[in-house]
Amino acid sequence: MTAPAPLPPGFDSPEHFLSAIIDSSDDAIVTKDLNGIVTSWNKAAERIFGYTAEEMIGQPILRVIPTDRKGEEPAILQRLRRGERVDHFDTKRLHKDGRELDISLTISPVKNRAGEIVGASKVARDISLQKQAERILATANDETMQQNRQKDEFLTTLSHELRTPLQSIVGWVQILQGGDLVEGELEQGLEVIGRAAKSQQHIIEDLLDMSRILSGKVRLDVQKVELGTVLEAALETVRPAAQAKGIRLHSVIDPVAAPVSGDPQRIQQVFWNLLSNAIKFTPRGGRIEVLLQRVNSHLQASIADTGIGIASDFLPHVFDRFRQADASTTRTHGGLGLGLAIVKQLVELHGGSVFAKSPGLGKGATFSVVLPLAAVAEPSFASSPRDVQGTEANQRPMAALNGITVLVVDDDNDSRAMVAKTLEKAGASVSTASSADEALRTLDESLPQVLVSDIGMPEKNGYALLEELRARPAEKGGKIPAAALTAYTRVEDRVQAMCAGFQILLPKPVDATELVATVAALAKQAK
Repeated sequence: MTAPAPLPPGFDSPEHFLSAIIDSSDDAIVTKDLNGIVTSWNKAAERIFGYTAEEMIGQPILRVIPTDRKGEEPAILQRLRRGERVDHFDTKRLHKDGRELDISLTISPVKNRAGEIVGASKVARDISLQKQAERILATANDETMQQNRQKDEFLTTLSHELRTPLQSIVGWVQILQGGDLVEGELEQGLEVIGRAAKSQQHIIEDLLDMSRILSGKVRLDVQKVELGTVLEAALETVRPAAQAKGIRLHSVIDPVAAPVSGDPQRIQQVFWNLLSNAIKFTPRGGRIEVLLQRVNSHLQASIADTGIGIASDFLPHVFDRFRQADASTTRTHGGLGLGLAIVKQLVELHGGSVFAKSPGLGKGATFSVVLPLAAVAEPSFASSPRDVQGTEANQRPMAALNGITVLVVDDDNDSRAMVAKTLEKAGASVSTASSADEALRTLDESLPQVLVSDIGMPEKNGYALLEELRARPAEKGGKIPAAALTAYTRVEDRVQAMCAGFQILLPKPVDATELVATVAALAKQAK
């Protein structure tokens, strides 16, 4: 017969030693009889469940089992009576304060000296933190998958929205180049090309706006703004589109509404986006009502339509960027899903809020913009913001450039030819260069009154060109007024252009009237 192992120092019996081991465990170790009555409860059980041994011994284990899981106990007892062991059973248990805990249980039958099963021993481990981490990870994975789906949908939509007008442009260019046109085809082709180019320009402007907003680089020209004036200007901009669909536009604007503080162009952009959306999603013969009123210390502009409405499950996401109620390839309405996201960001930059309401699909929608009143009213103030789509610019008479000499620098042949042709039609005498070095050689031979240069060019860009030019004495062209004509239009690009020596930066695609007016103004500086 093997002699029992000696006890460690300080223990007077095996029971004392075993009790110390149980009390030092990080896991709850609990015993119960076959009726589910607790017979022992260690220190870890007190820490995990909040009950002391005195509170639990003699009490049913059901005390720590949630109501919806009490059915687990009879099943466990039945398995124990058959002598079965339950390994790593993940479940929920209750803390004394009512909190639910994630618990992993291992349950073993306890036998007496005669080999009869008289109870059970439970080892319970609190896995709440582990489960919480798993839930956070699962949520993050779900969000990542959702973002990836949204990204894929957005890229698909972007490709469609860019390629569709591009197809019209390419197709009509090929038709016009082929010659043998019937009467009216030239005008029709030019109209389609212009419309398609405007569509692409709008898409690019939306993408750039969202990029600036997300990077915190939107700059507001804050001033006192008469909201009624801005709203009426936006209404006039969209009125032709509404009339083309037979949509009735009705507006009620409080004539004595106090001004707000903000950027008139950005606020008009907000109204233009909301009105354009309302027209897009309102069927022929529908109605759009616009209301501007004072509500306490705010002005509220509401745009209500009788359009397709918004489903209740999509309404909370209507201002999310890249989100569209219908992103399928069979969708009826185009767009990138950026317009309302831009609206929300711009309104919040003005200290206001925007919200949407809709009774449901087919029942129309109402979008409301709320902006705080300006701290000090100026009764005589009237704002006249420029139309965000350039409508006013297109209606201004073209400036005359008779007798003005201009050097146009651009590595893109089509862009260079287009700018030169536009200036020549206004009366300017134009020379061109396809690179910075060619421009410098041209300037060595003759000096124009104005320089118009691209920025992004190979080998030597427009910044380097201007820096070299500004290092020259005046008689060698060092003082020639210059305009940067570029697709780089961030705030830092404008700063870099000014530091290089440009007087102004014009974003591509430039409006012909704006280009000619800019050259005329720079030519005056040269005199």
